[in-house]
Amino acid sequence: MATTVGAAPTALDEKARRTRDLLASFYNTDSAAAGATAASPARPSPTAATASPLESINSTSFNPDVYMDVLVQQSNLEALLQRHVKMAAEIKNLDTDLQMLVYENYNKFISATDTIKRMKTNIAGMETNMEQLLSKITSVQSRSDTVNTSLFNKRENIEKLHRTRNLLRKVQFIYDLPTRLNKCIKAEAYADAVRFFTGAKPIFEAYGDTSFQDCKKASEEAMDLVIQQLQAKLYSDSEPIEARAEAVVLLKQLNFPVDNLKSNLLEKLEDCLLNLQTEPTQASVGDISKTFRAYLIIFPDSESRLIELAHALFTNRYETVREALKERIPSTDLLAMLRGLWEDATAIDEVISEAALPAFSLETTRDIIKQHIATAFLHLQTEISDVLVTHSTSNEKLEESQLQTAMEKSKIKVSQGCIDLLQEFRHLIDGNTELLVKLKDLIIDWVQEGFQDFFQKLDGHFHLLSGRSTGFSQESSTVDFVQIDKVPTVLVLMLAQLCVFIEQTTIPKVTEDLADSFSGGGARSSEYGPPFVPGEICRLYRSSGEKFLQHYINIKTQKISKLLNKRFSTPVWLKHKEPREVNMFVDLLLLEFNGVVSEVKQILPGLIRRHRHSDSTGSTTSSRSNPMREDMLNRSNTNRSRSQFLENHLAKLFEQKMEIFTKLEYTQESVISTVLKLCLKSLQEIVRLQTFNRSGFQQIQLDMEFLKSSLKEFIDDEAAISFLLKEVNNAAHERCLDPIPLEAPILDKLINAKLAKIKEQSANM
Repeated sequence: MATTVGAAPTALDEKARRTRDLLASFYNTDSAAAGATAASPARPSPTAATASPLESINSTSFNPDVYMDVLVQQSNLEALLQRHVKMAAEIKNLDTDLQMLVYENYNKFISATDTIKRMKTNIAGMETNMEQLLSKITSVQSRSDTVNTSLFNKRENIEKLHRTRNLLRKVQFIYDLPTRLNKCIKAEAYADAVRFFTGAKPIFEAYGDTSFQDCKKASEEAMDLVIQQLQAKLYSDSEPIEARAEAVVLLKQLNFPVDNLKSNLLEKLEDCLLNLQTEPTQASVGDISKTFRAYLIIFPDSESRLIELAHALFTNRYETVREALKERIPSTDLLAMLRGLWEDATAIDEVISEAALPAFSLETTRDIIKQHIATAFLHLQTEISDVLVTHSTSNEKLEESQLQTAMEKSKIKVSQGCIDLLQEFRHLIDGNTELLVKLKDLIIDWVQEGFQDFFQKLDGHFHLLSGRSTGFSQESSTVDFVQIDKVPTVLVLMLAQLCVFIEQTTIPKVTEDLADSFSGGGARSSEYGPPFVPGEICRLYRSSGEKFLQHYINIKTQKISKLLNKRFSTPVWLKHKEPREVNMFVDLLLLEFNGVVSEVKQILPGLIRRHRHSDSTGSTTSSRSNPMREDMLNRSNTNRSRSQFLENHLAKLFEQKMEIFTKLEYTQESVISTVLKLCLKSLQEIVRLQTFNRSGFQQIQLDMEFLKSSLKEFIDDEAAISFLLKEVNNAAHERCLDPIPLEAPILDKLINAKLAKIKEQSANM
């Protein structure tokens, strides 16, 4: 029994030891240390002595007896059972993990075993083979020593013969060199010829004056021909730039002086660039880029000269564009040319960036576009002027509808011309190229400034066409008579109406389009203010229109006044005969006035109104119905003259004050009335400078009475005209020595006779 009990703890200890070894291998602990601990369990380690027995179960110095004693002392039965269950579970888990570890590495163990077996099999006969190899190497070495010993005496002779053979080959090459060079020349293999000659050159330098003198001379003659051929290829326009570059490289290898070639080639390149077309193809620009690149490679010190040539090339091409601007060209065509030049400059800039061609092109393009905008405005101004001058100088041959058409054409030319310009300029800012994006703000400012300057210059040109300076005063009525004769009066009237049209229609339309398509800008300094100020332009044309209208009235008035002055100065009024019909100056006055009416009706708006003012005012009192004047006819000449003079002065005192010159308006009625009033006022002043006898005074009376009835169809201010006619009659009365008027029946008879004559002439026409 005791034996059985003693054997059981021994088997248990063996199993526990094996388990600990497995755990030690699983946890990578030192097996030697574990074995030492197992062999001497009675010697506890310092760590075990200091550590708690319950915590040292996983250490190498674990003592199960101490562990059990401590566990029994510190735990009751229930705690021991729980510890047992927990430890059994841990042991089971460790066994499972160990089995998995062995299973996972089983294939590796089998593979390692098979490899070891194969190694043993393969190495079995290796020692025998190595011994055989060693014996063979020894045999080869002995035979090599035998050969070296037998050939040692002949080796020096063989090497000497080999050197001699190489020398003979070189000598043969030297003697065959002229023939080889000639073959290369015929085949145009100049690179091979240069290579052969440069290879033989050291021998010629050493022995060329003795043994190989003839060969050297023949070879040099052949190379002279090669040099000539290379120079010809270099200067040939048909050769590609790569072939020319190769020719220069070969000439350099022959130590040929290329400085002269460089200057000649650069001059040739300059001539070639100057002869380029205005719009070169992309291929030609590519050739230029290749040429510049090749020149930089061949002549590195020619960069400054190439930069000058590049600038000269683009300066010439941009100058061609400037010349084209003198004739008006569409913006699309201009942009196509500028875009091509920009792309060419960018391409060449990749080769010689030091030339700064893009910056040069940008600056030049800026000036060209600005010039294009200014030229477009100048052409529009010229076209407007041509339309005005062409139709106004031939207005006498035009019918009423044709002159109205001419006026409409002038308006259309101004309005549509501005719209067309805006459409043209819109192409300049709609492009998305790098060039236009950089200049967009400047272009917007230039367009706005251009319209401001255009309208100002157009106004100045209108003043020039009208024969007056811009400083002409509206109140001034003094115009040189020679100048009046040269200026078409209808042109002045058309300019006045055109100014109104520009102010009321064109400028608002241009302002609207500028706001839609040309807003922004801001490239110019803010101290100069906005580029386009429509309010300022409107005020300018409003003022100019008023001046032109006043100028037209002055021209017409002074022309008629000049005619009246001439007619009144010719006869001797003191010897005038009794009036028998209306004076000729009345017909001339009506003829000139009909011309004014015809022009005004074709240019200005509005119809002539037929207003009949009351004759109750003192200014419209008819001489034929005045009983005071009939009573005066029965008196003596002296009494009648004195009484008439007093009557006129008394009538002026009690007459209603009348406004003769009203504000001038852009209507037919206003212009016609103003011209007629000024003419009658001028006639009054002319009459005051004359002295009349009775017949002369009666002639003036007859003429004024006829004008009173004839002018009714032209004017709406009948009262003012009647007043002015009466003033003329009164002026003649004052300047008459015997102011006895015609009797009413005689006056009516003469007027009716004149009217009948006019009617008869109209019927015959």
